[in-house]
Amino acid sequence: MNQRRTRPTGLLTDVELEFMTALWELGSGSVRDVLANLAPERALAYTSAATIMRILEKKGFVSSEKDGKTLIYRPTLAKDIYQTRSLKNLSAKLFDNTPESLVARLVDDAGLSQETLEEIRALIDRRLRDASD
Repeated sequence: MNQRRTRPTGLLTDVELEFMTALWELGSGSVRDVLANLAPERALAYTSAATIMRILEKKGFVSSEKDGKTLIYRPTLAKDIYQTRSLKNLSAKLFDNTPESLVARLVDDAGLSQETLEEIRALIDRRLRDASD
């Protein structure tokens, strides 16, 4: 089995993110597996999906391995690591590298419920406790 790997670079486009989300949920899979895991209204031809998977591999977000005549794709980057990278990029580009501004915007404008705000407070309290230990 031949496996090719490169280091992931940059951020994903919306379509690439859609495919990566499907692959993260699957863990690994063929182009057909990924297509089957996309939203039902997403009507993409197999060849288009295969092209997107090749682009993801070229960018280093997935690796492929031959299984007979089929390529099986696996994410090379965990979803949580990509989330962190994306948030840092968003913070840098939109919030002048001030994470507190990003959080303030989220809390102020998102119409969050009391329960959600309490969950956020609990997360922050836990993080502060962990940092002081």
